[in-house]
Amino acid sequence: MHDSYTPLGGMVTMLLMQLGEVIFGGVGCGLYGMLAFAILTVFIAGLMVGRTPEFLGKKIEPYEMKWAVLVCLATPIAILAGSGIAAMVPQVADSLNNSGAHGFSEMLYAYSSAGGNNGSAFAGFNANTVFLNISLGLVMLFARFIPIIGTLAIAGSLAGKKKIAASSGTLSTTNAMFVFLLIVIVLLVGALSFFPALALGPLAEFFSGLA
Repeated sequence: MHDSYTPLGGMVTMLLMQLGEVIFGGVGCGLYGMLAFAILTVFIAGLMVGRTPEFLGKKIEPYEMKWAVLVCLATPIAILAGSGIAAMVPQVADSLNNSGAHGFSEMLYAYSSAGGNNGSAFAGFNANTVFLNISLGLVMLFARFIPIIGTLAIAGSLAGKKKIAASSGTLSTTNAMFVFLLIVIVLLVGALSFFPALALGPLAEFFSGLA
């Protein structure tokens, strides 16, 4: 069914998974993905305005930042690396239902779905080969367990810290400005990471249809 989407329609379904499922339907993985983005936003916003980065009353330090960055980048790294390697394997072309830009979209969607724990694919894509089974499985393991480990590491570190009382130097995480910054960080880290790949697939297909 997904194979019948327009190029931009297929891109939207991919992008929602590629962002770490932090927008809609991200039960579990969407929650810890958003928490990592929130910590990243707190740190960046704190640097911009000269305030101490704090989240939930706990100070955010380099240890938490390293894990938060890894949580945010694990999914893009897994999906893009898997798709890039698959694009160089000649046998993968035999599994595609279409050639050209749409064929690349089929492959990119499959790895996005594996990394996003979604489990769907463009109709006609034959993922039941040795290479695709192994590579999709590895992408799924990396994009799921690395963020889980990172989130647990952050939670353990914050649990061991003393709670800091809010002061005039504390960056508020409950106002519209923080929400705006959080959305910007999600788009910068998530969307821009996948823009080159989307340009080769659904965007290329869309603009070729205009010609």
